[in-house]
Amino acid sequence: MKIVIIGNGMVGYKLCEKLLAKPIAAPLHITVFGEEVRPAYDRVHLSAFFDGKTADDLSLAPASWYADNGIALHLSDPVLSIDRAAKTVSSHAGHTIPYDYLVLATGSAAFVPPIPGVEKEGVFIYRTIEDLELMQAHARKAKKGAVIGGGLLGLEAAKALLDLGLGTTHVVEFAPRLMPRQIDEAGSRMLQGKLEELGIQIHTSKNTAAIVGEDTITGMDFTDGSHLEVDMLVISAGIKPRDELARHCGLEVGPRGGIVVNNSLQTSDPSIFAIGECALHEGMIYGLVAPGYEMADVVATHLSGAAKSFTGFDMSTKLKLIGVDVASFGDPFIGPNEARTIVLEDTSKGIYKRINISNDGKKLLGGILVGDAEAYNMLLQTAKNGLALPPNPEDLILGARGGSEEAGAGVAALPEDALICSCEGITKGQICSSVTDGGCESVDAIKKCTKAGTGCGGCVPMIKDLMVHTMKSQGKYVRNVICEHFEFSRQELLNLVKVKNLTTYNEVLDTLGKGDGCEICKPLVASILASLWNEVILKKGNDTAQDSNDRFLANIQKGGTYSVVPRIPGGEITPEKLIVIGQVAQKYNLYTKITGGQRIDMFGAHLNDLPAIWEELIAAGFESGHAYGKSLRTVKSCVGSTWCRFGLHDSVSFAIRIEERYRGLRAPHKLKSAVSGCIRECAEAQSKDFGIIATEKGWNLYVCGNGGSKPQHALLLAADIDSETCIRYIDRFLMLYIKTADPLTRTATWLNKLEGGIDYLRNVVVNDSLGLAEQFEQEMQELVDAYECEWKAVVESPELRKRFSHFVNAPEEKDPTVQFESMRDQKKAADWK
Repeated sequence: MKIVIIGNGMVGYKLCEKLLAKPIAAPLHITVFGEEVRPAYDRVHLSAFFDGKTADDLSLAPASWYADNGIALHLSDPVLSIDRAAKTVSSHAGHTIPYDYLVLATGSAAFVPPIPGVEKEGVFIYRTIEDLELMQAHARKAKKGAVIGGGLLGLEAAKALLDLGLGTTHVVEFAPRLMPRQIDEAGSRMLQGKLEELGIQIHTSKNTAAIVGEDTITGMDFTDGSHLEVDMLVISAGIKPRDELARHCGLEVGPRGGIVVNNSLQTSDPSIFAIGECALHEGMIYGLVAPGYEMADVVATHLSGAAKSFTGFDMSTKLKLIGVDVASFGDPFIGPNEARTIVLEDTSKGIYKRINISNDGKKLLGGILVGDAEAYNMLLQTAKNGLALPPNPEDLILGARGGSEEAGAGVAALPEDALICSCEGITKGQICSSVTDGGCESVDAIKKCTKAGTGCGGCVPMIKDLMVHTMKSQGKYVRNVICEHFEFSRQELLNLVKVKNLTTYNEVLDTLGKGDGCEICKPLVASILASLWNEVILKKGNDTAQDSNDRFLANIQKGGTYSVVPRIPGGEITPEKLIVIGQVAQKYNLYTKITGGQRIDMFGAHLNDLPAIWEELIAAGFESGHAYGKSLRTVKSCVGSTWCRFGLHDSVSFAIRIEERYRGLRAPHKLKSAVSGCIRECAEAQSKDFGIIATEKGWNLYVCGNGGSKPQHALLLAADIDSETCIRYIDRFLMLYIKTADPLTRTATWLNKLEGGIDYLRNVVVNDSLGLAEQFEQEMQELVDAYECEWKAVVESPELRKRFSHFVNAPEEKDPTVQFESMRDQKKAADWK
């Protein structure tokens, strides 16, 4: 059987894979033509090219794979014509190849609006690795960039400009909102706010009239008369199907483009198929990779002699756009007469969630998630499989409140034919079977066995939940290993590192791991080392394993500057210290803001100014506030009995004592605390990881609250205890959390997954059921005694100070691309005079 495939993109490659996997009786002779110079690569993750990924990293398979499987691959050789009568195709290089079946997988091209000046230097499209290489070269001399298009690809292109280091990035969208096909107006507003916080300026309802400049772009003129100065422009205004070959050979195409296909994906010529973004099925062009993969499977099944139809595809999708979660599923825009809508909108955290419920309250029909899409997989499965809703449907977006919830418990309710990996068409039953029958007991093993999770990767969390659920149902002990480099859970690794007295990442990797490590295990091991030894994290070479903020002991802000947050225990500060903060902010042109944790944040610091800023603050008695670390952030307090007529105890003094005890304590995630002087709860202690409230008889201690993206009240651990007992219980609680929590798990989530919940935690902490209370208290005291201010360590070490400079040969020079911008009417120091 002679099969010719025109197009070597992701879908064309997938067809090759599917054909090789099908039980086709006749010998196959497959010929593939590709226009590009390299074999198929991952376009879904194209922006990773600017994160350091190479073309080889993005490659789906090397050229040798095609040869090894008997596939004739012709690269840089576009097909020029199709002779349907002779059943041959002719290519640019002069090849004329006969076919029994021809598959058009020609994909799409970027839609370039007919704007005067679009041919100028500095104007790019965002489609191929070659496009990215050209952008990379031009960006070295550009300062201000713009993207035409506020859809999925446009926002990906905006991320590319940020990654290229442009000082200013604009997104220009013709529609009145971003991503109009995926999210509603409220979700778009939330997304726009999140992107603007990251330094991207959004212009909606804008129509570009001309691109100005002589030979190179210098700006953009709009039809409303406004002008935007830019020296680099990326056009990502949509796609148009590559159907020119089909037109030339007389195949039916749609009035707006696209090769018309039936449910078998046959064109008007039964010997010719079309798949991917060039195919028009029931008036629809599918612009995602998952439906393209499904089309490839339909054609491969048809050619194997079996029956399978393409009847449309669910366009639900989850993406992380420039660090912001965005997802939509089912019918996100269903009207008010057809459904009831539940909306969660938190403007302070940039979170928007909308779910559409059937009018009888029994079924989930669709929804939109912006800012937090962790629940996407389960919501999608609930909608697709018609699962019954909980008594309080709002729990789907708020989370279960006050109860224990086992990770992955929801997957048990899914039917066996629930489609988990839409990219590869893998069901729950296939994944579970790979565990029970195939012996796959890691996500990597399941990927290799079934290919689930190898496409966009969005289904991987649910694959892991299914694996764990299946193994537990078999009575197996589930080891939650960190990654391929460490065959241990975080808890096991922490214990081994302590027993073997390992103090650097390289020692841990050499002794307990294998390979070179990865972005999963490096920060995890660094966190373990910090939690065990409480040494300055920049010493002993541990800095390279840290998260990016930890490497600079400051939070990286938009535009390449940093924020400085000194510790202010309990929110108590003297007038003299306030004056110093004002003087430092004025001297270094910093924007100042009082945080929700009763501290003062100073934004806009240059990298090489950080040690000098810290030095002045340290001289005034300040120290690092650890705002950049997975550690204790703040212990908030009300004014307590000192000033308040309702106050029962001195909440300020106790908050200061608590904060100074646990300052710098590293944990699997950040920690927040508060002390309220009475039940009026002005310090909001019950929304913290551990909170303390004064009573007539002493203190009530609450634990595992969370005021983040999933608000959850803390639960009462102990009532009416004295100050010393309270601190002992906190010692035990924190050490148990540090030793047993998974990485990047807040205390609320940790408790929800803890077998036995709050009752078990109370038995361990209060009743000492494990007999570890004394050990926990001793270990905590060792960490407290080992505390050292990290800012001070840098200030006093010439070697460490060298790391805080933009240019090695000119350490005093500032990065010229970083400019001070007045924020919310705060002026430059020069203007304050």
